[in-house]
Amino acid sequence: MAQPPRSKANRPDQTAPFKSAVGATLRAIAGTADLEVSFTSDRPMLTAEKARLANLPRLPTRRDIAIARGQGDAMAMRLASHDADAHRRRAPSDPDARAAFDALEQARVEALGCVRMPGMTGNIHEMLEDRLFRANFAEVAARDDAPIAEALGLLLREKVAGLEVPPSGHALVGLWRKEIEEKAGGALDDLVARFEDQEDFARAARALLRDLEMLSDAELEGDQDEDGEGDQNDAPDKADGSDQNPEAGEADNDQSEMQREESPGTSEESGEVEGAETDYTETEDDTPGDAGEDAPSPPPGGNDPDRLTNSFNYKIFTQKYDEIVKAAELCPPEELDQLRALLDKQLENLAGAVARLANKLQRRLMAQQSRAWEFDLEEGLLDTARLTRVVTDPLQALSFKVERDTDFRDTVVTLLIDNSGSMRGRPITIAAICGDILARTLERCGVKVEILGFTTRAWKGGKSREAWLEANRPANPGRVNDIRHIIYKAADEPWRHARRNLGLMMREGLLKENIDGEALLWAQRRLMARPENRRILMVISDGAPVDDSTQSVNAGNYLEAHLRQVIEEIETRSPIQLVAVGIGHDVTRYYRRAVTLLDAEELAGALTEELAALFDEEAPARAGRRRRL
Repeated sequence: MAQPPRSKANRPDQTAPFKSAVGATLRAIAGTADLEVSFTSDRPMLTAEKARLANLPRLPTRRDIAIARGQGDAMAMRLASHDADAHRRRAPSDPDARAAFDALEQARVEALGCVRMPGMTGNIHEMLEDRLFRANFAEVAARDDAPIAEALGLLLREKVAGLEVPPSGHALVGLWRKEIEEKAGGALDDLVARFEDQEDFARAARALLRDLEMLSDAELEGDQDEDGEGDQNDAPDKADGSDQNPEAGEADNDQSEMQREESPGTSEESGEVEGAETDYTETEDDTPGDAGEDAPSPPPGGNDPDRLTNSFNYKIFTQKYDEIVKAAELCPPEELDQLRALLDKQLENLAGAVARLANKLQRRLMAQQSRAWEFDLEEGLLDTARLTRVVTDPLQALSFKVERDTDFRDTVVTLLIDNSGSMRGRPITIAAICGDILARTLERCGVKVEILGFTTRAWKGGKSREAWLEANRPANPGRVNDIRHIIYKAADEPWRHARRNLGLMMREGLLKENIDGEALLWAQRRLMARPENRRILMVISDGAPVDDSTQSVNAGNYLEAHLRQVIEEIETRSPIQLVAVGIGHDVTRYYRRAVTLLDAEELAGALTEELAALFDEEAPARAGRRRRL
């Protein structure tokens, strides 16, 4: 008898030999025999003892393989050619200058690898192209959306190693190339001449930042003082290079070291090397005290919600520039129609599979609405099926039945979609399609559906950051970015009225950074104001919160600690049923009920399965779970 074909989930992993080879190569180049190398669905990361690369699809293409090799090569060169202590001593305290300094150093180690081992060139080129594309830099049109740090790193690779700017970086580099070459062309050439020695390179990098007006002459003079006094060993207090303001500089430097991955357009959570050049590095010195004395401490372990609440106070520098906006207000009607047409075109390719999933969900939900009866009652409707008992036994009492009430329709579902830059492309398209399908399906079943999105109004802080700068940069300001919460479909709005709003997710420039904790609180408040007894909140995200502006001036885990606090509050003290779907990254470390997908194509199936499972469960009590005893 023929054996049924194996399901995709049960097929053996054909990429194991390749992963083993990449790990061996990484250890050999880094010169670290005991380095632990793993491929996971979490973000790429590098420490002194562990290298974590993005997982591969089960049937990888040549490009997938080149991207994985590029990640490994970049990490190996970082370990082999980078001194974290020397880098920290020279790093500027200003967040923008620090980001540029970090980007130049990562470009240096990657270019060094390309010069010494030309075989790395193609791999690193593909890795950069993938990262820039996912960071939404392919069609950037304004400097506010084009970080100069990225442009500097790409130009340095081009000059040192002849590494061409990837196609997705052409627009970004084009916005900055002329100004960089006019203001700092000589300093950039000096960098090229010094790329072999990290100390010389760091000094030249600071001179370049001064020419670009990102670093003051006073800070540069501090370099000279440090070098002169360091030779005589009579200035130990200046060993970290932060002679201007040791405490503030050290706090900014170290916390930025730990969280450099949160650069514009990144997301941690796309599964590849994204964001700033050093997205997976500088965690060698991962010590709690590095973020400054006044910085919030990370949440303690354990499941006690009171300990978490008491240990962390989330702050917002200003809410003046935040907005909650309807999707139709962000886009002209004509463009919204075009975007919806684009979404419909994408929907055609998935019509068959998604329709089957929608029908499956509808059948399971409608089955719960079928009539259920209680029998053998003393009053109600006469149970004719039991009349034979009266004939056989005239003394037997008549039997009645009553239809059982169902609370199925007393439900509201909120779909909260991460609108960050790393969701760009296939993930956000699939998320929009699933929102569309779920809204239609649940509406037919009599269930109210709300679709919300969350992002920020600008890269790198926007007007909130400007206000913080004008206030003389107070320490530990909390969140310093302008958040944007989008209502695509209100719970009481019919799907036919809101269908074109979902096309907004396809708009270039919409997807920026993500502050998940505040978005969850916003969605929770909207749900708690609803009259329905059962409330379900489904989060579609690709990882942890990312906001470069906030994380550069607070503790590195500031937004993540707040997210954990909010999740704990909802899961333990709220009647809301919370479930998360992670795309490309493991979200089970945050949410108790979660599923992680390696491929965005699996999203539709995961959503329908999770939602159906929630409806199969008992509805939580309206109260009673608000406070844990």
